[in-house]
Amino acid sequence: MNKQDPQYWDIFCKIIDNYGDIGVCWRLCQQLVNDHRIQVRLFIDDFTTAKKIIPQLDTNRAQQRIEDVMICIWPTAETMPAKVVIETFSCTLPDTYLSQMATQQSIWINLEYLSAETWVSDFHAKPSPHPTLKITRHFFFPGFKDDTGGLLREKNLITKRDEFLNSTITQSEFWQTLGIQNNDHSIKISLFCYPQANIKQLLLALFESNQASTILYSFSGTIKSLSHIFTDFKQLDANTLVKQNVTVRLVPFLSQSNYDRLLWACDLNFVRGEDSWIRAIWASKTFIWQPYIQTEETHIKKMRAFLAAYSHNAPEEIQSLLLNTHLTWSAAKEDKGDFKELMLALPKLNSYAKQQTHLQSIQADLATNLLSFSEKLAKNKV
Repeated sequence: MNKQDPQYWDIFCKIIDNYGDIGVCWRLCQQLVNDHRIQVRLFIDDFTTAKKIIPQLDTNRAQQRIEDVMICIWPTAETMPAKVVIETFSCTLPDTYLSQMATQQSIWINLEYLSAETWVSDFHAKPSPHPTLKITRHFFFPGFKDDTGGLLREKNLITKRDEFLNSTITQSEFWQTLGIQNNDHSIKISLFCYPQANIKQLLLALFESNQASTILYSFSGTIKSLSHIFTDFKQLDANTLVKQNVTVRLVPFLSQSNYDRLLWACDLNFVRGEDSWIRAIWASKTFIWQPYIQTEETHIKKMRAFLAAYSHNAPEEIQSLLLNTHLTWSAAKEDKGDFKELMLALPKLNSYAKQQTHLQSIQADLATNLLSFSEKLAKNKV
């Protein structure tokens, strides 16, 4: 195939943050293929980790087509670049490949991490000429405002979510796959977090509640390895712990589509990194986000920036509650009272979450914006 055809894109992914990088890249590839009929090659440096997100992936094959995406190992000197090349999260392109891009005048876009910080709008879509090669890289920032790159969102995502939520049968079937019965009326809480998450304060708040709670914990280890967190819990089976009114179920690694369903079905979602954070926004449910831990508490600054944008039109009590709960969850403060208030305010918070999801869904999505931007750059080259 002619890799210089603008309908062929190359996307590069180096896996750093466990599954976040590959999760975002795989969703982007599928949307470009399904919604925009772009033919994509996805270059991945770590097939073993990627297989958790793409279970069909054969780690022994250097190149394979899965769901109409060509997945390849890191390119060799003979690999010819596509007309549009997406370098995700500044992963650094191979020197030989980059030189060929310059010769062919490929469009070079660096897709950055999602942030709500105010400086993002100023740097979005800005050029950065290479110091020695005749090629320019353009920085593309996802974001929450119209003057950024937007958020990943397939064109049928909201419809699929609503169909799921409007079908008690579909929801019941989904819960049964996780071992939860139809007559279980407990508060459902999905939990996907980094080790620093303040689970202790959450549990203390849940114990003091009269409401039964079920925590769906996405964790790749075993119950035994969680004994230091869930102290004095009784083990019912290989995947279930119980103490007082709280049940904890270890959730097997879910496909991206089933993880979406988990977020839609739960009453409260704890998410981390980038991919699950974005999907929690589209779930229209209350969520607590744990950013990737960084030095000098840079992650707390990013969290505050997001909450300032997300809750700017919320009542002051909601703004304060969301901020305090997020800080407690990321271990920046200790107060079980934040989680007690959170549980009591869930109806109000879920109502606000629906409003924010709707406002974000009105904006153009990331893949559509990337396509428009690449077409604009291509015209400027003519």
